Amino acid sequence: MNRSTTIAITAWMLLGAAMLSAAERNIIFFITDDEGQTLGCYGDPVAVTPNIDALAKDGTLFRYAYATTASCSASRSVVMSGLHNHKNGQFGHQHHYHKFSSFHDVVSLALPRVLATAGYRTAHIGKYHVAPEEVYQFQTYLKGNERNAVQMAEQCRAFLSEPSDERPFFLYFATSDPHRGGGIDTDSPLELKPDLFGNRPHRGSHDGIQEVFYDPATVPVPSFLPDTPETRSELAQYYQSCSRIDQGLGRLIEILQQAGLYDKTLIVYTSDNGMAFSGAKTTVYEPGLKMPFVVRNPYEPCRGVVSDALISHIDITPSLLDFAGGLDPQTNGPKQWINPNEYWRQRGEALRENRSGGRQFRSYHGKSWIPILGDPRGEHWDTVFASHTFHEIQMYYPMRVVRDRQYKLIWNIAHPLPYPFASDLWVASSWRAQYQQGPAALYGPRTVGRYIQRPQFELFDIQQDPDEAVNLATDPEYAAVLKKYQQKLKAFQQETDDPWIMKWEYE
Repeated sequence: MNRSTTIAITAWMLLGAAMLSAAERNIIFFITDDEGQTLGCYGDPVAVTPNIDALAKDGTLFRYAYATTASCSASRSVVMSGLHNHKNGQFGHQHHYHKFSSFHDVVSLALPRVLATAGYRTAHIGKYHVAPEEVYQFQTYLKGNERNAVQMAEQCRAFLSEPSDERPFFLYFATSDPHRGGGIDTDSPLELKPDLFGNRPHRGSHDGIQEVFYDPATVPVPSFLPDTPETRSELAQYYQSCSRIDQGLGRLIEILQQAGLYDKTLIVYTSDNGMAFSGAKTTVYEPGLKMPFVVRNPYEPCRGVVSDALISHIDITPSLLDFAGGLDPQTNGPKQWINPNEYWRQRGEALRENRSGGRQFRSYHGKSWIPILGDPRGEHWDTVFASHTFHEIQMYYPMRVVRDRQYKLIWNIAHPLPYPFASDLWVASSWRAQYQQGPAALYGPRTVGRYIQRPQFELFDIQQDPDEAVNLATDPEYAAVLKKYQQKLKAFQQETDDPWIMKWEYE
């Protein structure tokens, strides 16, 4: 046997040994930015998303997964704390002059913190958008192009396959796609030109991406949007951005397989909130809150399951901690809970800050869905809630929501005010085209005027009216239903320390 052959055999033996000894129960949490259920696995007829579709066939797809707020930063704080944002303190955007942040004492429950305490090495790549950094701190921060998930995946390769560390890993993988951005498509023949949604202009391609271009004439227009040339042109750009994400997921899975880690790694795929179109993002209507949610647990024998269980973003942190073996079933908090007062005292930081808002951070609002993975008949919540207060700081419009299988109640607390628009949604061609026609113009199931000026309460029979078109709140026949769901909202606010509960009495 020659020397080169010996070296090759030795290398393969070492690689095989490393693969056999690779840590078990790893976690990848893959979160996109402003993506709805526009995926092949959710029945979308045109979406080119083969990798998430394959993941769903090998895992559990949840059809009724809900964000608690359709706003990027506030939603991510819920994802990483297991608490509604009116309790964790991150009422809106973290960045720039908006400057919202979670209470310091959330450090006791924060996802990267509790997984590190449970023995995981933790890494983050892509969009962060929460604060304070000391609360949501990862051990490793990787750099990558947030608009190119394939390149992001490659940047994670060394971390995922690190042979010198026997701890399991937790990777938080956050794309900026398909968020609006990158300018407008100047090649469009329309007067109101579509946003590029991160795509390269002039049908260009991101490095390493096989861009999928969509025909505006063939994209499906969801019922909450008007079927106009402007809407279709923006949807085509949005779909292209979603397909780019899918290629990044595929590369990430390929890296895991090459390292012998795919069957040792839990993968969760979701979005922070719904599509960046008026009627979805920043609203608490179904298109804003209803999320894609796919979980592949390699240790679950039943695969290819479609679940109708109601789950919420508040469930993510306790579920991942449960998978890691670190969830205390008695407290529904971390087994190795860190006393926040002692933590900050030892660090000598934030000692004079309002670290808690008078709240305790011992237990999660959510609960683990790990036990129902692989069970098509598994149940989780009977009722889910939503809590929105700000998007950008100038967009004060608190809303609270209760939803079950039959009814949905929205309380527009600031209802005398016109509904405020996110800056990127106000300039969107899909919205401007209708707005310019006046308040009577149709925008999905509502008029422009009705979209902007909302009533105090919106009550919908979700089973009979999934588009939330008919408000039953003022119908005398539904007075008892309205009162019942108002009481549910009050009880939820009381239980979760919601400061806006006082609005029932004072306004």
